[in-house]
Amino acid sequence: MSLTLVVLAAGMGSRYGGLKQVDPMGPSGETVLDYSVHDAVLAGFDRVLFIIRRDFEAEFKAAVGTRFAGHVRVDYAYQALDALPLGFAVPAGRLKPWGTGHAVWCARAELDGPFAVVNADDFYGAASFRALADFLRAAPAAPAVHAAPAAFAKPEYAMVGFALANTLSEHGAVSRGVCDVATDGRLRGIEEHTGILAAEVGAGRRYAGEKVVSMNCWGFTPAFLPQLDARWHAFLAEHGQSEKTEFYLPFAVNELLGAGAATVRVLPTSAAWFGVTYREDKARVQAAIAALIADGRYPSPLV
Repeated sequence: MSLTLVVLAAGMGSRYGGLKQVDPMGPSGETVLDYSVHDAVLAGFDRVLFIIRRDFEAEFKAAVGTRFAGHVRVDYAYQALDALPLGFAVPAGRLKPWGTGHAVWCARAELDGPFAVVNADDFYGAASFRALADFLRAAPAAPAVHAAPAAFAKPEYAMVGFALANTLSEHGAVSRGVCDVATDGRLRGIEEHTGILAAEVGAGRRYAGEKVVSMNCWGFTPAFLPQLDARWHAFLAEHGQSEKTEFYLPFAVNELLGAGAATVRVLPTSAAWFGVTYREDKARVQAAIAALIADGRYPSPLV
C-alpha cells in the first residue's frame, strides 16, 4: 500500500521571524523536516507531498525538496489565497492565509490513497510516524461505487496525541488544541486554548501535564476529502467575507465529530514534541536532536 506524507509548509512563522522550514537544526545542517521525512520513510511512507506557496517555491525546493532526491518520491501542491471554490472570491482587504484546513483542501487533487498530515516545523518522533503508518495500512479501503450499504460505514481517522507537558516552550505562551478523549481511545472533541504558559502546567496548576493535545499529526483515508470539501464550503458561506478568520484542520475534524460523520482514534505517545515557536527555542531543539543522535536514534549526517 502506498502511503503519502502531507507536509504543511506554507507558513512563514511570523513570531519566529523567518522561513522556519529551512532553518538548520541538526549538526550537519539538517532541518526538523529532514528528521520527519527520515522517520516517515522508515515507517513505510513512500511519497512526500509538500504544500507550499508559489512565492517561496524556488527557495523551498532548493533548500528542502532536493535533499530527498533518490530517497522518496517528492511532489508539491500549492496553497494560494485565491484558491477558492466556484462562486467565492477573496474579500477586499484579506491578506491572511485561510488556514491548515484550506491547505489540505488545496492538495486534494494530489491525494488518492491514505495519507498523514504533519506540520513542517514540528518534530514528532519516529514512534508517531510508525503509529500513523500502522493505522493507515489497517484502515479499510474506499468502498466500490456499487458496494453494499454496509460498506459505507462511518470513516475512521487517527490523531497522534501528545501530553501537554511535552509540548511547551520555555520562552513564551503557546496555543494548543486540548482533546477530550473517551475511555475507548476515541476523540470526542478538541478545544483550542491560547496563551498557555509552562508555569501553568503540572500537578495542582491550571492544566494537567498529562492532558492530551493535538499537534496537527493526523492520519486520513480518502473519505476525508469530500468531507473536508463540504466543511470548507460551509465555512466560506459563513466566514467568506472575513479578513482574518481561518479554516483550521482540527476545527474541520471537530465539526465532523460533532455531526457524527466520522470517528478519530487517538494514538497516544509519551514522546516529547519539539518545535520552534520562538527564535529562542532553536537552541533547545538543537540540543534535543543532538541527544537523540548521541543515543543512536539517528545517524549523523542524516542522509
